[in-house]
Amino acid sequence: MSIDSILKKSSIPSKEDAIPGRPEAITLSGIHAITQEDITRLPHEHEDMIVLGMGCFWGAERKFWNTKGVTVTAVGYAGGHTENPTYDETCTGQTGHSEVVKVIFDTKTISLEEVLQVFWENHDPTQGMRQGNDIGSQYRSVIYTTHKEQTDAVEQSVAAYQQRLLEAGLSMITTEREALDTLYYAEEYHQQYLHKNPNGYCGLSGTGVSCPIGLSV
Repeated sequence: MSIDSILKKSSIPSKEDAIPGRPEAITLSGIHAITQEDITRLPHEHEDMIVLGMGCFWGAERKFWNTKGVTVTAVGYAGGHTENPTYDETCTGQTGHSEVVKVIFDTKTISLEEVLQVFWENHDPTQGMRQGNDIGSQYRSVIYTTHKEQTDAVEQSVAAYQQRLLEAGLSMITTEREALDTLYYAEEYHQQYLHKNPNGYCGLSGTGVSCPIGLSV
């Protein structure tokens, strides 16, 4: 990959320069390959939802569907400009989107803080527009909240983990934090990809720094 190509993929285009996209959404079965849940549904009573990006979404989704208390996962694209982007378009870096995982969780079993702990400990949130050898704005670390009450908890979690990272000699968190605008679901092939392809690529890797939660924070 040339320097020019890396620079292009590692910057977020303006709305005017982004790939235009299309009004038609990707067609999905909507059925989770493992749980048979409706991956497009909203949270039920005693559930909450957050959208997280931590590099390639294949390994990130597997991490969350294997987390106790998580009831629904789905992969998609968020944080950009292109309407109903495809995977290939997103990988050009010219849609502005990041690869993300929609996480719905049972608040009686797992807290938002514990979900964020899984997020922080399983990728490197200091790398900017990349994650390991995966280079491009689509791999950036992101947290997209779905309601105002999540904002304070997210910022407290950022502050606590930042302190631990600095103590370990690592740098500043680059994780984008915003309210979710629009989540576009990825193609059926990418949903629960590592369940369908057990030997598929997974670049998920943390810093080795634990994230503090609870009364000690």
